[in-house]
Amino acid sequence: MVKVTLVKSPIGEVKAVKETVAALGLKKIRSTKTFEDSATLQGQLKKVAHLVKVEIE
Repeated sequence: MVKVTLVKSPIGEVKAVKETVAALGLKKIRSTKTFEDSATLQGQLKKVAHLVKVEIE
């Protein structure tokens, strides 16, 4: 399981980054979601790594 927390706002980022944050279901700063680890998730996290904190459970 991977716990993802939004720590920085996507305002001012390119459209693709904003859409990736939305696809992860992160709406507000400090919002957290838990996901099963997958290749798709790893690609999304790589794209928004500068905006999120990732914890492996």
